[in-house]
Amino acid sequence: MSEQALPDSVAPPASPLWRRTLVYGVFAVFAVWCAMAFRKDIAQIDLRPVAEGWLLVLAAGALSLFNYALRVVRWQMYLRRLGHTLPWRFVSLTFMAGFAFTLSPGKLGEMVRARYYQPHGIPLASVTGAFFIERLLDLVVMILLAVVVLAELQAYRQFLWVAVGLVGGLLASVALVPWASVAEQGARRDAAGLVKWVAPVARMLASARMFLSPSILLTGMLLGLAAWGAEAVGLKLISDILSPDKLTVPGAMGIYAIAIIVGALSFLPGGLGSTEAVMAALLYAHGFSTPQAILLTLICRVLTLWLAVLIGWACVWLLRHERA
Repeated sequence: MSEQALPDSVAPPASPLWRRTLVYGVFAVFAVWCAMAFRKDIAQIDLRPVAEGWLLVLAAGALSLFNYALRVVRWQMYLRRLGHTLPWRFVSLTFMAGFAFTLSPGKLGEMVRARYYQPHGIPLASVTGAFFIERLLDLVVMILLAVVVLAELQAYRQFLWVAVGLVGGLLASVALVPWASVAEQGARRDAAGLVKWVAPVARMLASARMFLSPSILLTGMLLGLAAWGAEAVGLKLISDILSPDKLTVPGAMGIYAIAIIVGALSFLPGGLGSTEAVMAALLYAHGFSTPQAILLTLICRVLTLWLAVLIGWACVWLLRHERA
């Protein structure tokens, strides 16, 4: 499909007020608990170095934006693989709008972006298949970044092996299982209940298979390495504010990758709590004091998680009034 004007975008359905209140209430309780548990360490946090090193904070923020840009390029590649060439502005806004829902287990809420593509003839199964491969490749990239400093991360090696097993198993199932046949059987009226329930997942995995060609996989992985590697370098930059050269680039990549892997395997919304705990512990192990580790972790998460959520909601608002 050639590049064309698009009709009004479809806004994602709003979640019930009680659910949003519950989710953000849990986050607020967790934040208060952290503040109480670490109040002595938080009281020792010195913000003056951060104010003096604001250029490095901005540089780390720019690397996060670079991460988003590369992932938009990869998403456009996936859409073209599906046979749809859509305007870059529309693709960028819809991809980033998914970040508004990144605080969901496994980031599954980001699949809400599929709603924007349905009016343009892109089936839900195709978009979820692309999303599945995107998330899987991101996990592969994190494993590769973590391997760089595996010798320093013995305590977290089991998480790495779990991630390797998960990725290998999922890729093998996508490549070997005849998911298209399973989906067809599930579409029959006389299909058993379990088969009908599995059918939507089968359609997604059958769609994901088209992204397993060597060129698509390699290009997607290289874009992911550049994107997530950039955010890891951002951790190195902000660590230099407190203690230049204490953390190497490979060390920053390993810390960032392991923290994200543990957060993903915890299946907590956005990896909240688990990601921060691991990142702070690894920074402490690399010679930073507890207050410094907490401060660096908070800055890193603001620039890599909460910045994305903020941009995501801005894109959701823009798409409500968008005419491409």
